[in-house]
Amino acid sequence: ISTCARHRAQVDIKSEAGRALALDACRHADVLVEGFRPGVMERLGLGPEVLLKANPRLVYARMTGWGQDGPLAQAAGHDLNYIAVTGALDAIGKPGERPVPPQNLVGDFGGGSMYCALGILAALYERERSGKGQVVDAAIVDGVTSLMSFFFGLPQSAIRTTERGKGLLGGAAHFYRCYSCKDGKEISVGAIEPQFYAELCERAGAPSDLREGQMNPAAWDAKAEDMAALFATKTQAEWCELLEGTDACFAPVVPMDEARDHPHMKARGLYQEHGGRWHTAPAPRFDRTPGTIRDSVLDGEAVVAQWAAST
Repeated sequence: ISTCARHRAQVDIKSEAGRALALDACRHADVLVEGFRPGVMERLGLGPEVLLKANPRLVYARMTGWGQDGPLAQAAGHDLNYIAVTGALDAIGKPGERPVPPQNLVGDFGGGSMYCALGILAALYERERSGKGQVVDAAIVDGVTSLMSFFFGLPQSAIRTTERGKGLLGGAAHFYRCYSCKDGKEISVGAIEPQFYAELCERAGAPSDLREGQMNPAAWDAKAEDMAALFATKTQAEWCELLEGTDACFAPVVPMDEARDHPHMKARGLYQEHGGRWHTAPAPRFDRTPGTIRDSVLDGEAVVAQWAAST
């Protein structure tokens, strides 16, 4: 899945022949992406100084967890460790309970891969002006910290706080959380704006005391209990019939293996079957050059021949 549409060749860069092949390929490449610990590529003779000398236009992207320097640069780690030191993990979960790992979306994919790709694109764009490549130091801790800039910039208050399970966006607000339905399935509500909250209450048949004092944090716990009792009176499907597609800021909580059957996801074509397997559709979408799902090809000789032909 992660190598979809790539033409791949396995090269032993610990051997002289493999290093020579890699160096030759980089002479004509636009981008190199490496994910070793800092210093490994240098020891192999394929560090930035060597490759940028061979190809001054090369964008040399270095994808790591901790970054190229700092006291933890040489330490092993995974997504959970990286987001732990940024403050992101501490904010996710319920008050008084342990933090909840958010899969590996925040670090590996959000602060890591996406920021690495963004850095590569920025470096390629800059190269059009300068004619020169450069090194992109893409650390997961850097990217996640950047993602959190919005929260660091907020003035801290009962409504805006990064304290775990508290604040408007942390799950404390009764109008921005998930609830269980009569059938045990779950729904999400995110009616922050007053007009959307009013529509949620009106369509859901909320009692008058639930409709008042939306932004009073002292009343959120009690109102959450009332709203939980309200949503427990109907099944998820019944609430979808009443609220989905309106300005109530509502959506059902859909299990991952059922997401492709949701009407909106189907209409957008967000899941496509290819080669006997379901794939997520390319995103974002381009109107002139749309992306397609293609097979990965592991044919080292053909790839090497293609490299040679391009020199």
